[in-house]
Amino acid sequence: MNLKEFYAGKTVLVTGGAGFIGSHLVDHLVALGCKVRAIDDLSDGLAENLAEAMDHIEFREGSITDAPLLDALMPGCDVVFHLSANASVPRSSENPAYDFERNMAGTFAVLESMRRHGAGRLIFASSAAVYGEPQTEDGRMSEDHPFVPKSPYGGTKLAGEFMIDAYTRCYDMDHRRVRIFNTFGPRQRKYVMFDLLEKLRRDPKNLEVMGTGEQKRDYNYVADTVLALMTVAAHPEARGNVYNIAGGRPVSIRDLVEKIIDTTGIARPEITYTMQSWPGDVMSMVADTSRIETELDYKPAVGLEDGLKNLRDWHRELYGAPW
Repeated sequence: MNLKEFYAGKTVLVTGGAGFIGSHLVDHLVALGCKVRAIDDLSDGLAENLAEAMDHIEFREGSITDAPLLDALMPGCDVVFHLSANASVPRSSENPAYDFERNMAGTFAVLESMRRHGAGRLIFASSAAVYGEPQTEDGRMSEDHPFVPKSPYGGTKLAGEFMIDAYTRCYDMDHRRVRIFNTFGPRQRKYVMFDLLEKLRRDPKNLEVMGTGEQKRDYNYVADTVLALMTVAAHPEARGNVYNIAGGRPVSIRDLVEKIIDTTGIARPEITYTMQSWPGDVMSMVADTSRIETELDYKPAVGLEDGLKNLRDWHRELYGAPW
């Protein structure tokens, strides 16, 4: 579909707009001619992520649970991308109260502000963590997979989905939900890929990797995730539906380690696996992406290998890595 035709001139709010995915989304929306508003408390996001967009958007620093602040941004919004959340499973497991405040209370605040101001459609960034471990023979999880979250993070995301469903039935809200598996790329300053690059930068001869290496993930490059978000928001057939967002090419952490080493071009280091992970970690997160592919005609454009090269180049430019 023609995204520029849909977005040009629309007023769009992005919660978590200075975050990893949020800032890339803001950049794309600005390029499409949107009037972009963004809010972020900068606890995880960075203002520098919005360096190129800042002169073209309305940005407010603060929490989405600050009702007056959110209400200042909501009036007249055609589309609301709700990305603001604690997205760290380890932090969620260590501090469930923080997770509840950021994810549950934050989502409630967005819904109430939208209801007060009659804002347009909502796109909610949920997570594959709502599924827990795969319950299917082939290990792939479709949108109809049972919900067995293993962490407070997965639980709060699932609760957010149910709350949005309830608001939709009660107030006829136009909503769309996406369950994001694993996104990677420039501006991501934590999680597996960034951690591996950082460890190799500091010590290219020795690499410690958390877990067994057998964990499976379904990575999507950040530009592809943003394309999926914008497609779901714009497509007339997506209203009220939920879609998995993933790359469609599952890889084990062990294989990912080898790909990252190959991408850097360094001599193969001594690799050690800790054999233990954090509470709430899921061993396998592999998506069935057939719904978004068939219903919305979406497919990733960048892919894993090219995405890794882009991540490597960004990391080298920012941190001076010797590759």
